[in-house]
Amino acid sequence: MLIQYHEAITRKALKGYFSPGALNEIVAENLKQDNLPGQIGHNEYHFDNNALEKSYTYIEEQRALVYASLRNGTPPAARAAFGRLIHTAQDFYAHSNYVDLWLAQFPRGEDADENLPPPAEIDPLVDELIHSPELHSGKLYYPLELLAFVPLIKKFIIPMLPKDSHAHMNLDSPERGNRFAYTFEAAVKRSASELDLISANLADEVLRSFFGRPGE
Repeated sequence: MLIQYHEAITRKALKGYFSPGALNEIVAENLKQDNLPGQIGHNEYHFDNNALEKSYTYIEEQRALVYASLRNGTPPAARAAFGRLIHTAQDFYAHSNYVDLWLAQFPRGEDADENLPPPAEIDPLVDELIHSPELHSGKLYYPLELLAFVPLIKKFIIPMLPKDSHAHMNLDSPERGNRFAYTFEAAVKRSASELDLISANLADEVLRSFFGRPGE
């Protein structure tokens, strides 16, 4: 997902919980996952190349790091881990076919979109879809895949790539069509859900420190 949408999703999901400074820390670490070092050899950061189990494990590792950092009295490290966690969770919807599987539950009319629920109604955590044998994520077919990111030539490159490629499957921006709106809303809900999951296991004082509001 393009970084401006990662930021918009993160701010929409977390605004009102974290102090402005704490939220900026989370956003910065979230966006850092898309730096060049995070793009090379780290499929688990982005649910790429069908690295589903590795990505699930990565999310669990970052969640554990949030708790460990808070126990150690280092809230900034906890917020950094949380930023990394939700980046991966957000990319699940942009880089897999989860949105397509969710939409396939609804009957289509003559106009393929006329009977679909609005994007805000998407459920990001349907267990049977998350564990569906049909769930997969886009594969990166190098070197052509790299050229698919070049604006002037991508329209010529993408048709040359397989249908299961990242270039064909990604829902990284509105340019990819109306399914992006479902991706955006699912990622917002998932980010908020991850915060709820962590918050439920924290004492009030620890939670305030995580939010960057220790004196409130």
